[in-house]
Amino acid sequence: MHVDWSRISHVTKVDPAKPLPDDLGILEGTDLLIVGGSDGVTADNALETIRSLERSFPDIPVWQEPYNAAHVSTDTLEAVDAMSVPAVYNGDRTHFVGKHVDLFTEVGRKPEETLGTSVPLVGDLIASKGRDAVSALTDKLLGEGYVVQHLESAAAKRASVETAYTPEQVAGAALATESFYGFPIFYIEYSGTYGGPEDVEAATPYLEETTLLYGGGIDSREKATEILEAGADAIVVGDCFHDDPDRFRETIPDR
Repeated sequence: MHVDWSRISHVTKVDPAKPLPDDLGILEGTDLLIVGGSDGVTADNALETIRSLERSFPDIPVWQEPYNAAHVSTDTLEAVDAMSVPAVYNGDRTHFVGKHVDLFTEVGRKPEETLGTSVPLVGDLIASKGRDAVSALTDKLLGEGYVVQHLESAAAKRASVETAYTPEQVAGAALATESFYGFPIFYIEYSGTYGGPEDVEAATPYLEETTLLYGGGIDSREKATEILEAGADAIVVGDCFHDDPDRFRETIPDR
């Protein structure tokens, strides 16, 4: 799937398990919406969130970033523009490769089984449309090389991350993402705390084709600007979208 990253610098991460702000107009100026989370997320509330966002902002691309296959349904796959799937380098095997195998196992199951909680399995599409249906689905999948740097975060605990990477290791993970794994996205995640520009500056020289995303603790224009000037292609803002709309508005760069 082609994405024009030259047009994207601000990404909003939306958790389906949290209520949306009363005024979705605060999203004016964001370039991409990613729907994902872990605790309390289902295929049903993910789909509800995706549809709410698309009704309010039909021109902003919407992606799903599922934590596991139970968050994905035929309806969510059809509703989103893409589905990004993290591979956590400094986590356990399950969160680097195991969940991906589980997801593709779901995609390839027999038609009588189900994906997600409420709608027919992808296998129904496969049975009726053959391999073209598989291609249509996998064309929406994007791999993300992922480094989780805040060890006290829920993301680190879920992925069994016990050690944060040094800037040198972040640079190595960036190089591996582009030159070995071929993932189109490299994501540095500080998950609720601000890590500063050091990791971004370490990774940037090793990425030419791969997009560099930074997320974590961005709650001001100064922090957003610092990370973008350090070399990130886009910042990802999540917590303050749900918790503090006024601060969220401040993270959107001037155009």
